[in-house]
Amino acid sequence: MCTSYEANPNDAWDVFSLFPVPQFEYRREIYKDYYAPVLRRAETGFETVPASFGIVPRRHILPGVKVFDTMNARSESIDQKRSFSSAWKNLQLALIPCLTFFEPSYETGKPVRWKIGAANGEPLAIAGLWRQWKEVDGSLSLAFTMLTLNADEHPLMKRFHKPGDEKRSVVIVPPAGYADWLSCKTTDEARSFLQLYPADAMRAEAYPLPPRKPAANAPEEDQAPLL
Repeated sequence: MCTSYEANPNDAWDVFSLFPVPQFEYRREIYKDYYAPVLRRAETGFETVPASFGIVPRRHILPGVKVFDTMNARSESIDQKRSFSSAWKNLQLALIPCLTFFEPSYETGKPVRWKIGAANGEPLAIAGLWRQWKEVDGSLSLAFTMLTLNADEHPLMKRFHKPGDEKRSVVIVPPAGYADWLSCKTTDEARSFLQLYPADAMRAEAYPLPPRKPAANAPEEDQAPLL
């Protein structure tokens, strides 16, 4: 599963020319509950909107319920899981623009963060879903999840995650499919896009995290977008 990624910067937006350049600030690395650009269909054309990573934000998990993660959604059971089924059945499809995403490799015997991206160095778009939430002050916000597939047989993505765990990969949509993915009229049509990306079109390298900053200087995870 992908729990963090490197957001695509505004000055490298050419591959996403169908969509407006974001008019809000966001961090370079995106983690749970961070806001980032999401691409979706609008009433006319397409739009770029701020949404938080994890389709059920932590602030909307009811008191007494164990905190759970919704940054990723298993494509195989997406129509059955309460957190995702409504967005899927209503075709609330999204694209998440990113430069690279991060996964842990255990090939050395210890977890090492690796950075994965396109072989040509261009940005990627990951297939996802979006959902709208009503906040306590009455305002509306958006949240999103990334769709994933089994990758046990994928030459590259099978190298990540703990030994013995199922291997998973995000779904990468090629540029020629951006408009078609967001314009799907049925879930059957949408499922036709849920395929593993060719390994020879990807690159990966070890990219360990830098030393941790003191807690007092750590960024707040629930920062709202700066519009």
